[in-house]
Amino acid sequence: MQKMIKKINIKSSKQFEKICRKVGKTIFDYRLIDDKDRVLVGLSGGKDSMILLETLADRKKHLPVSFELFAIHVTATNVGYKTDTDYLTDFCKELKVKLYLEEIEVDLTQEEKPACFICSWERRKKIFAKSKELHCNKIALGHHNDDAIQTMIMNMIYHGSYSSLPQKLEMFNGRVNLIRPLLMISEKELICYAELRGFKEHEKSCPYEDLTRRNDVKNLLESIDKLNKDARKNLFRAMDRIHMDYLPRRKP
Repeated sequence: MQKMIKKINIKSSKQFEKICRKVGKTIFDYRLIDDKDRVLVGLSGGKDSMILLETLADRKKHLPVSFELFAIHVTATNVGYKTDTDYLTDFCKELKVKLYLEEIEVDLTQEEKPACFICSWERRKKIFAKSKELHCNKIALGHHNDDAIQTMIMNMIYHGSYSSLPQKLEMFNGRVNLIRPLLMISEKELICYAELRGFKEHEKSCPYEDLTRRNDVKNLLESIDKLNKDARKNLFRAMDRIHMDYLPRRKP
């Protein structure tokens, strides 16, 4: 058996406690998890989803509600990346969470849509199907604060709409809800903990990961950071402070 991730030390323990407190507050404030929920976590193998699963496994011991926790990893076999599924299996065993390993093939010949969009949507469809099979009423995704900001900017630039990633989203007439417990946490905080914890990266990265619009927006945000150190905080805050009377309207 391969060597597992580092055990939690004092530094990583403090950072983990900080993340857990924020996740607990987000769950409470937005009522993300209720009693008797069955929660399926999308485990990609990246730092965000691994921290999400570890945090929810910890909150399961402390929240005043009882819920069941499952994880799913979906591999797109023909895309070109590679994840150590044995590593993910061992990780889930340590957390006492049942892991389901699924495989799909993705048609990347659809020229009108980016490869990452197609792959992501096909993996999401498999997760939806598994949630129905397992009678899970919640699907937890590892999107963080920076993901929400990037999505908002992408939608404004490329789609002419003002929208982003909500903490909770009802799907399929209420059969399942998407929840994002990490949404109030910055990527910097997650990177800090992941480095202290020693999470393993993908064995082979996706060949399309540097060709995405999201990567361009990340670079844009780095430039915006130079204008104001609180820029990201204010961009996120702006999503909840929309003054309709002070916005131009289309002609009636």
